[in-house]
Amino acid sequence: MLGFDIPLQEEPLKLASLQMNACPAPLLERLARAEGLVASAARDGAELVLLPELFNTGYAYTDLNYQLAEPLDGPTASWMKNLASQYQVYLAGAFLRRSGQEIYDTLLLVSPQGEHWLYDKNYPWMWERAYFRPGRGIRVAETALGRIGLLVCWDAAHPALWRQYAGKVQLMLVSSCPPAVQDLSLVLPGGQRIPRPRLGPFMRWASLGAEQTFGSLLLRQSSWLGVPVLQAMGTGLFHSPFPRPRLSMITLALTCLRLWKIVPQAEQVRIEAGYFNESYAADAYGQILSQVPPGVEGYTIAEMKCPVSPPQPSGPQPRFGLSAAAYGLDAFANLIFGLFPGKGP
Repeated sequence: MLGFDIPLQEEPLKLASLQMNACPAPLLERLARAEGLVASAARDGAELVLLPELFNTGYAYTDLNYQLAEPLDGPTASWMKNLASQYQVYLAGAFLRRSGQEIYDTLLLVSPQGEHWLYDKNYPWMWERAYFRPGRGIRVAETALGRIGLLVCWDAAHPALWRQYAGKVQLMLVSSCPPAVQDLSLVLPGGQRIPRPRLGPFMRWASLGAEQTFGSLLLRQSSWLGVPVLQAMGTGLFHSPFPRPRLSMITLALTCLRLWKIVPQAEQVRIEAGYFNESYAADAYGQILSQVPPGVEGYTIAEMKCPVSPPQPSGPQPRFGLSAAAYGLDAFANLIFGLFPGKGP
């Protein structure tokens, strides 16, 4: 917790975080489920509603992602603008956005009046780089609710992005859908499972502290900024094939030699994990005020007082707290899949 008082606005905002099951489903089905939650949150007085990352498609590593990417005037963005107007809320959520020949993981924030702000995920996590390219820089949305900073999922583990928002925002939004790497397993064709602890010492090192990534470690950064944070996430069971299966398995085998014998079966190996279940609203001191229970598709609302103006952090920025191996493995995967992105648009 911060050791100094932050001047807060007199009137609190009512902020809602949505949590959705991340199992892939048709667009219209997922948008209908999301609309039910948005409508309920709006009836409960929410002024801003945050949807999880890939709320419109669900989360999986398949080449179908290339077909699911939409332009900014596509059905998902149009749906968001219509809902924001209908329910008179600010509405935000991340989806795969096609721009020319490129695809980005874009957090879109829309106002009830039709204004919009875009933020492209700067740091695709591991296999995500097979499907979209990284964005560049931060985005501060100048809204009637205040100055709002935007992040998507794994971006939150990069202190340099938090540092760029220092002194510029009154509220942070983080739209996420991260599979829980700490309980990741490989599922072989015969049903045999190789849990994360058996994937070698490097994976064990890379997973150290991972369970705190979107909880205490993220909150340490937002409280350093001195602003509230709203985070929305996926939930359920993550079950997906590898992207570029042979290349993925070879990459893992470089860190765990016993996996070389599985390389010939790579096309049939699947990845399985849970999700972090960290959909919450936290105040400027890093205290969670309300949270969606694990496994539940639902929402939580909190009344939040934002700083009167963007505060300047006091003291040095805390380190994030994950191991160097986590960033090293991610950087290597981004390099590999950046060089061999597969069948893009």
